[in-house]
Amino acid sequence: MKTVLIGVGQAGGKVTSSLVEFDHDMGFDSVRGALAVNSATADLQSLPIDTVLVGQDRVKGHGVGGDNELGAEVMQADAGEVMSALDGRITAEAEAIVVVAGLGGGTGSGGAPVLAKELKRVYDVPVYAIGILPGRGEGAMYQVNAGRSLKTLAREADSTILIDNDAWHSSGESLEEGFDSINRSIARRVGLLFASGENVEGVGESVVDTSEVINTLRSGGIAALGYASAEADDDPDTNINVVTSVTRNALLTGTSLPNATEADAALLVVAGKPERISRKGVERARKWLEEETGSMQVRGGDFPLDSDRLAALIVLGGVERSPRLEEFMQRAKAAREEAQRQSEETDEADKLFQNDDLDGLM
Repeated sequence: MKTVLIGVGQAGGKVTSSLVEFDHDMGFDSVRGALAVNSATADLQSLPIDTVLVGQDRVKGHGVGGDNELGAEVMQADAGEVMSALDGRITAEAEAIVVVAGLGGGTGSGGAPVLAKELKRVYDVPVYAIGILPGRGEGAMYQVNAGRSLKTLAREADSTILIDNDAWHSSGESLEEGFDSINRSIARRVGLLFASGENVEGVGESVVDTSEVINTLRSGGIAALGYASAEADDDPDTNINVVTSVTRNALLTGTSLPNATEADAALLVVAGKPERISRKGVERARKWLEEETGSMQVRGGDFPLDSDRLAALIVLGGVERSPRLEEFMQRAKAAREEAQRQSEETDEADKLFQNDDLDGLM
């Protein structure tokens, strides 16, 4: 899948850079262009990809301070500048445009839905989003922003792949180490998804192509990715259990949205040396995935990769019924209600102090 990436906000820019690096290091050449967009100059300076600063008239390069309404406004005002920067990057060979954003910050959560809508208006290819949910410990404002943004982004994009920060954050890691680790995990999974169907060394028997990725995500709404890998034997017959085992692990313990097992559609990609991939194992794993997700639209295939390990990548389309997603939305709702309550208390206190009659304070 030949893609053009647009990272919006701080997290979006960093994840996009990680994806570009992974694609280059693996030699996939599926990323055909990349751009980072932000309202904060400092967040753009360290990125190794081309950048666009938005909102300069409003925030002078200092960012929107977590205000996602302001993030949406500055993106709307400068959308023409972003689209101009994309001229020549989105060519006829592009098969998808991917908007990448952290949904907790101001520029990413506010700007990503605005940009996705504008891209769909102009370009006749699927516009997907990769949305990163804030972890439980990242503060109430981030939860509220993500709850607001997710609904809008899911409506504007053709499909939104969700990444839950809590899913891949290891205990004992600092916040910065955790984010770096999560970015690498995202790059590995999403990068392998983009590369499916590209011309790489080796010939697979049933290679997954771009149309199967697009058809899996066609139902729209929310999508998730699962991934797991294990050492492989030289004998493909010995690897029947390896294929089925990594597939189970990818779905049950390695998804970007934990406990997302019910889906409208699914795609299984088994990556490794073609001579080591068990076709019987792939078919067994595909049937198991069909039963586990409750979907009759489960596609399966392999992806030639020069590695001593076998990996399973699972794409789940239509996972809105995920318990983890429901839990997050409840958390965002509670954070919003608490913020409203505190705001009302502050307003009431201000009114009392503005009143010349001091009896109200007693």
